[in-house]
Amino acid sequence: MYRRLIAPGALAAALMLAIPASAADFRPGAPGIGDPYYPTYGNGGYDVSHYDLRLKYRPTTGLLEGTATILATSTQDLSRFDLDFGLTASEVRVNGKKATFAASGVQELEVTPAAGLPKGTPFTVVVKYAGKPADVQLWGFTSPQRTPDGIVFANEPEEAAWWFPSNDHPLDKATYDVSVAVPDGTQAISNGTLQSQVPQAGGWTRFNWRSAHPQATYLATLAIGKFDITTDKTADGLPVINAYSKDLGANEGAAKASVERTTEVAEWLESVYGKYPFEALGGYVPNVPSHFALETQTRPFYSPAQFANGSNVSVVVHELAHQWYGDSVSVRGWKDIWINEGFARYSQWLWSEKEGEGTAQELADYAYAQHPADDAFWTVKPGDPGAENQFASAVYDRGAMAIQALRNAVGDKKFFAILKGWPQAHAYGNAQVSDFVSYAEKISGKQLDSLFDTWLYQPERPATTALRSAAVAAPQQPRSWKAIAATNGVHAER
Repeated sequence: MYRRLIAPGALAAALMLAIPASAADFRPGAPGIGDPYYPTYGNGGYDVSHYDLRLKYRPTTGLLEGTATILATSTQDLSRFDLDFGLTASEVRVNGKKATFAASGVQELEVTPAAGLPKGTPFTVVVKYAGKPADVQLWGFTSPQRTPDGIVFANEPEEAAWWFPSNDHPLDKATYDVSVAVPDGTQAISNGTLQSQVPQAGGWTRFNWRSAHPQATYLATLAIGKFDITTDKTADGLPVINAYSKDLGANEGAAKASVERTTEVAEWLESVYGKYPFEALGGYVPNVPSHFALETQTRPFYSPAQFANGSNVSVVVHELAHQWYGDSVSVRGWKDIWINEGFARYSQWLWSEKEGEGTAQELADYAYAQHPADDAFWTVKPGDPGAENQFASAVYDRGAMAIQALRNAVGDKKFFAILKGWPQAHAYGNAQVSDFVSYAEKISGKQLDSLFDTWLYQPERPATTALRSAAVAAPQQPRSWKAIAATNGVHAER
């Protein structure tokens, strides 16, 4: 016979876990995660670890039918919780038992399980639903982009609520399985790796995708339509999947000439930011009327308009740089957007430097010279721009100038050590601007508060001496400027 001895402290802890919380301890989770820019985004009281989405979409009618299975853990004694969702739920179960539910506010689905969920309890939520996403208005607009042969879900800072119930904020990342049935001859493109493509009865095909690394909800994407698809593998064996709508017209050649360089760009970015953080890469260009692009994880979305004037590898650089700065390391709150956009823009400047089309310093000088001291451009604070200016040009260009100012202050050796070390130090997590400042100070050994305060938080034009050669009255336009400027609207239409 084997007798296990339990230490008194461990026994006490076990007994405490066995004692159920009183009814008074249970309370509803908050209807927002606490982001001051978007108070109703996300939810409190639980943390999601995985989404399993089983969907069916009818392009002729725009109807989406779905069953979402959500794996989560309660972070408080939970009597009720919210999901962010805009379609119509027909049934909700929690741990297999039917739960009561009701729509509330703009996008809240309030779920009351049959029994309270004590803090630290893993639980499963199953939501059955249907609706026409392109007809749904949330926050005063419709986000999905209906196409002649399907639909596209790609937007920031919100998108998920139009196609699956979620905790819709970057603070709550999760892994994903996305399974989508579409009519034969139509494809479904999503994040990560394609696990299988299975014929179904009645003229349907089911595409099964998997995202194996933590992913923010706005970075989850789904594109349904008729695509030309190219596949390849990187030198490290990662699958590369690119997709192009069959009716891109005159933009088709330029789109392919740009996006097909994804592997090359990613390999170069690895030299700057370290090993590529995900299990797949690629991009897709659907036939949509919008003008923006988005760093949807592993498979960025590009509108055809990004290539209306010819090929533009710079936009590919921008969106792939986000895989490190924005996707692997995500914002803690939306006010920290500079960590995403400033570094994606600076990556374009570094690509220009590599290609011999203008150094990052020359681009910083030229960008600085475009905005006189009384330009409203300088009133936007990249480190905390406000929800109304989250995607203002200053977040990108002044944000990139701040990075060049850092480079000048610490020297190239320490500067590139910071750029490469940061995504490794916070891989698959969340961080805020103050975390980056602390990290830069740690690696450089310099006090940098004043520099970052000047460039990120003061609503005025910094002194020209902050940039090495910005005293030049009229710097010459770098050759890469027009290509970079053509991407100024990459995130402006949200």
